[in-house]
Amino acid sequence: MGDILVAGTECSLSLVALPIGAEKQKPKPGWIRDPKAFGAVGQQLSEYFKGRRKTFDLPLVVEGTAFQKTVWQALQDIRYGETVSYFELACRVSRPTASRAVGSANARNPLPIIVPCHRVVGKRGALTGYSGGLRWKESLLRLEGALPPGLDSNIEDERQSKI
Repeated sequence: MGDILVAGTECSLSLVALPIGAEKQKPKPGWIRDPKAFGAVGQQLSEYFKGRRKTFDLPLVVEGTAFQKTVWQALQDIRYGETVSYFELACRVSRPTASRAVGSANARNPLPIIVPCHRVVGKRGALTGYSGGLRWKESLLRLEGALPPGLDSNIEDERQSKI
């Protein structure tokens, strides 16, 4: 579905940017292209997309508010093949009335896939916003066997309405 941009330092990963979406990331001036620097990232993503990896073991460094970091940490506790609602995630971070704030933090996750924000769905399992677009979210959940039942037709209907 396209090339994934990854960025970080010699020691850690700080960005995974999907090839589409409202805020498509591009390399910034001063960045150095060095595919060897992210060999472990590429290997683990490849294993994930082949269905052979369920968790990632990479050093991560993210910038964000304390609340965002709390939400991003809670995302890492959502297991492969599982989905939770925004409300449930808000409860997991002890903020049951903050579903929208949790959704906002989720949308600003700089490490999609690695920090699995795609596993958060609407109240009744509906696929809602995703930085890489709903097609990516659907594909990731399908790969994990976590696509809520009956959503295939809803997703297709939504795609058709945008064409």
